[in-house]
Amino acid sequence: MAFRVLTRTAGSQQQQLKLLSDLLIRSFSSGPKNVGFIGLGNMGGPMASNLMAKGHKLHVFDISKEAKDSLQAKGAVPYDNVAELAKASDFVVTMLPNNDIVANTYDTIIGGGGIKNQTIFIDSSTIDPNVAKAVQVKVKAAGATFVDAPVSGGVPGAKNATLTFMVGGTTEEYQAVKELLEGMGKKITHCGGYGMGQAAKVCNNMMLGISMCGLAECMNLAIRLGLDPKVFSDIVNASTGRSWASEVNNPVPGIIPTAPAASGYAGGFATGLITKDLGIASAVATSSNSPIPLGALTHQIYRTLMAKGLANKDFSVVYDFLKNAEGK
Repeated sequence: MAFRVLTRTAGSQQQQLKLLSDLLIRSFSSGPKNVGFIGLGNMGGPMASNLMAKGHKLHVFDISKEAKDSLQAKGAVPYDNVAELAKASDFVVTMLPNNDIVANTYDTIIGGGGIKNQTIFIDSSTIDPNVAKAVQVKVKAAGATFVDAPVSGGVPGAKNATLTFMVGGTTEEYQAVKELLEGMGKKITHCGGYGMGQAAKVCNNMMLGISMCGLAECMNLAIRLGLDPKVFSDIVNASTGRSWASEVNNPVPGIIPTAPAASGYAGGFATGLITKDLGIASAVATSSNSPIPLGALTHQIYRTLMAKGLANKDFSVVYDFLKNAEGK
């Protein structure tokens, strides 16, 4: 009996090694890939377009017909069913708004028979690390490969293929997805095991929200003290207060022509999404017994903006909110 168990274990290890070998061979094989892309919003649409520009054949899905039509006009094949899309794809990238939609999408793919042994699933949504781990278990049980690979860089990064990808998975799985991700991003980092890409993203986005609120607060104070906003912005960007928010997405209208503030805070990274991400940060901070006083305060500020109907505005709209507030 012991010999049989040992033989079975050895056979299982050999099978696993073969699967990993096949995974790497497929990922590094030359030529375009069949890539499924689910979620064609402000981030997903440009990301999918960049993959097409690299020569990959895109199979696309979104609840928005307009979004699908836009990619179809560029040569993508549209789908009304995510399971059928997955069946036609070597890689499937998901870029979706929240935990529930990600979990439901993968349940639909698995339930609809969309899993093939050779398919590699890459989730670039921003979700709870524990949800990413749960999805990975389901996908693996169905016989396929899953990694979490959320992104940083915002809409400009998505359009210019300069995103940072934070990958959670084995070293072999990271190597298998790296080349494809390089078609959409500039920096591809292996963060560790399953869920660690999401852990890195959640912490990064908490920092993003905190820094935007800090910049908005300081810009408002500087202007009320009589400083020219452009002069103060130049000082910040040449000093210790410099950040992505100050350099790329200054919240004061008229300072950066390409920032959402220059177009009524349209586009960019929605207030609703940063609020969702800060909620995830609060949840994982609670589960890990980690104090996040600034993160919690920032979450409350953005929840207030949500209550004021600003969910679809870029998160830099916090400046406009502060500008119209009175100090106590």
